[in-house]
Amino acid sequence: MSVKKERPPKVRWEERTQTPLLALAVAFGIAYAVPIVAPGADPWVHRLCSRVEWVVWGAFAVDYAVRLGLSPSRWAFVRSHPLDLLAVLLPMVQPLRLLRVVSTLLLVGRRARMAPQITLTTYVAGAVVGLMMFGSLAVLHVERDAPDGNIRTLGDAVWWSFTTMTTVGYGDHAPTTGLGRVLAVGLMLSGIALLGVVTANIAAWFISRFERDDAVERRQTELLETLTREVRELRVEVARLSGPVPPQAASGPEAVTGAGSEAQAPTAPRA
Repeated sequence: MSVKKERPPKVRWEERTQTPLLALAVAFGIAYAVPIVAPGADPWVHRLCSRVEWVVWGAFAVDYAVRLGLSPSRWAFVRSHPLDLLAVLLPMVQPLRLLRVVSTLLLVGRRARMAPQITLTTYVAGAVVGLMMFGSLAVLHVERDAPDGNIRTLGDAVWWSFTTMTTVGYGDHAPTTGLGRVLAVGLMLSGIALLGVVTANIAAWFISRFERDDAVERRQTELLETLTREVRELRVEVARLSGPVPPQAASGPEAVTGAGSEAQAPTAPRA
């Protein structure tokens, strides 16, 4: 009788909270984008969005605390999740909105990466889109009211994020404030890392495709060689079976008939 192994409490907690936390992450993205895209909205809208951001960050902080409490070795958990701890403590040190955004994105990325149903390609694609969106919103929020800034609209911010992440850097739009340049550096480094993963993924796909095609060609070559060898052996067998008639076969009925004909032939008259 087989006994089903019970999963650890930490694993069960992570599986149960995966979907709710990702839903909260979507709510966080909306709450962060609304005040930036619509700065002229009513004050209560801005207050509501700020509270949603804090609630989402608090939910991920509680998730970290619960996983820490359910871990068999808490010190090993802390050492293996340094970014999670930093993301939890960062807004407490200085409750800036940007720090809260960065910390929540780190926590969301960590939990999304742990989801077994999310493949690497889906995670990387989502990370690229999310990084571009939040980078655009953040730089627009910082640069919109800058005296010498040239990133005034959401379109300008998205264009700047795209050219920055791809390291093209046309220079038509660039941050002028110190915080904006810090955001640019972070977006450059993150974009290079993520696009490097995308490039490696595409290269791995091509390599696996070529290897699969080579394996098919090798199997076909082996089948052709086997078929050629069998045909050669069959020809040898056919040639052996249809070889020349043995000498014993010459003493058959034809030979007897021929001897009888010679015996009955008339003798020539004597002179």
